[in-house]
Amino acid sequence: MRLLSHTIGIFTHPDKEWEAIRADRHSFVQVFLSHVPILALIPAIAGYIGVTRVGFELGGHLTRLTPESAAVLAVVIYFAILAGVYLLGEFINWMAKSYGVEDDESTRHYEGTALAVFVTTPIFLASVVLLYPHLWLAVAVIGLAGIYSVYLLFEGIPILMNMNKERAFLYACAVVTVALVMMVTVMIGSVILWSMGVGPVYQS
Repeated sequence: MRLLSHTIGIFTHPDKEWEAIRADRHSFVQVFLSHVPILALIPAIAGYIGVTRVGFELGGHLTRLTPESAAVLAVVIYFAILAGVYLLGEFINWMAKSYGVEDDESTRHYEGTALAVFVTTPIFLASVVLLYPHLWLAVAVIGLAGIYSVYLLFEGIPILMNMNKERAFLYACAVVTVALVMMVTVMIGSVILWSMGVGPVYQS
């Protein structure tokens, strides 16, 4: 129920929800394990169903992946998401002291992980659109979710980490930069793997 309440609250009243998340004071492991392994299933499962059952356009033709190939990609995506959110939380925690977050180490660690978890939640939920993997539809829906995630980041840092808005703005800009660098790194890694022959297998 706590997962559901925070997930709904982050959309309906984000200010109050950030205060509630700060008040939880769980460990960073608890907030990570209670949310990310569940939410990361959405893009993995939706993507698997979309590319094997519905199909997507490639070169003007409707194409599907083989179930085996799609399953491998789904597993890779799932664990890449877990690693990505964890590392984003670690970067946020690592930068916290530099930007004047005054809480103790364990509290900063929880806050950094919670921030990473809840700002990525809209993207996880929006990824249900992968059930129908049309390129521009997916870009539009997940793009809008990404914009809302950035809004949550700028709104949440001053509340969650008890900072003034000027320092929080700079901190949020640094977090966005780190997230973009991580995204580009994943894209480059995907291209390298693809060029090495580790890529999708299409149904004949």
